[in-house]
Amino acid sequence: MTVAEQKNKESREQVRVVPITERHEGQRLDNFLIRELKGVPRSRIYRLIRRGEVRVNKKRSKPEFKLSIGDQVRIPPIRESQPAKQEKPSPGLAELLDKSLLLETDLLLVINKPAGLSVHGGSGIRLGLIEALRQMRAEWQRLELAHRLDKDTSGCLIIAKKPRALKQIQQEFKKQRVEKTYHALVHGQWPAALTRVDVPLKKNQLSSGERIVKVDRAGKEAETHFKVLQRLPQASLIEASPVTGRTHQIRVHCQYAGHPIIGDPKYGPKVSSATFKGAKKLCLHAAKVRFADPSRDGSLEVEAPWDKYFKTIAEKL
Repeated sequence: MTVAEQKNKESREQVRVVPITERHEGQRLDNFLIRELKGVPRSRIYRLIRRGEVRVNKKRSKPEFKLSIGDQVRIPPIRESQPAKQEKPSPGLAELLDKSLLLETDLLLVINKPAGLSVHGGSGIRLGLIEALRQMRAEWQRLELAHRLDKDTSGCLIIAKKPRALKQIQQEFKKQRVEKTYHALVHGQWPAALTRVDVPLKKNQLSSGERIVKVDRAGKEAETHFKVLQRLPQASLIEASPVTGRTHQIRVHCQYAGHPIIGDPKYGPKVSSATFKGAKKLCLHAAKVRFADPSRDGSLEVEAPWDKYFKTIAEKL
């Protein structure tokens, strides 16, 4: 056997095919791999998916592909010198998350996510909210995100305790049956007559690798309903209710309307007036969520109070 043949043999022997059981049903492919390949950088995991080295049922799949019982996930051999050590949440973070818990049932949690905390670890982020929660209590070790919020968005975040709940909640999101209500502080005076923005959005990637979303006829449909809650001297406090769930939807729709969200580094004005100098983070808060209770008939409705940052900026304005 030649050296090349020996290497190919060893490579084939290291390929794993993992069958999906109830534990991982409904989970996104990228999240499954992040848990399965502990210590492998997220950037590398996405590269493996993009190149087709990871396959589901012998086919290429996208990171957001939802896994089903019986699926076969092919995982190529990964050589890592040393698995990255899982960072533990500091006592301060653990206390903050404990105080941020809004609802806990046998099947799920709803937490008031603090602004500035990523929902999961990734490139350059050693510890996210979900990794911190999994380490806080023994019974939370298998928590999974039912959806996501941007790093600088605060408010209601649903987290599933069991695969059954995860699958049901994600189905509710897919069918657009989850009612989400956001509060946002925006530049200028939002017109009372502007109650709906319905323009398609398309994801784009800049040469720097930064992801940005733009209004584009070739994009996916996106609809957001708006209402003015309070008029401020140079700003407006508005309510935003997204019908669809596109990436950065509310932020881009506010920009399109001519009233970007205060503190938005990506879609806001490049130079802000002195009035908004204190707004270093995005002023967007997931104030309320209403969804079908996965444990019984009926629905759950949870409200999240503004965090300290959002409240401080609102009071300043």
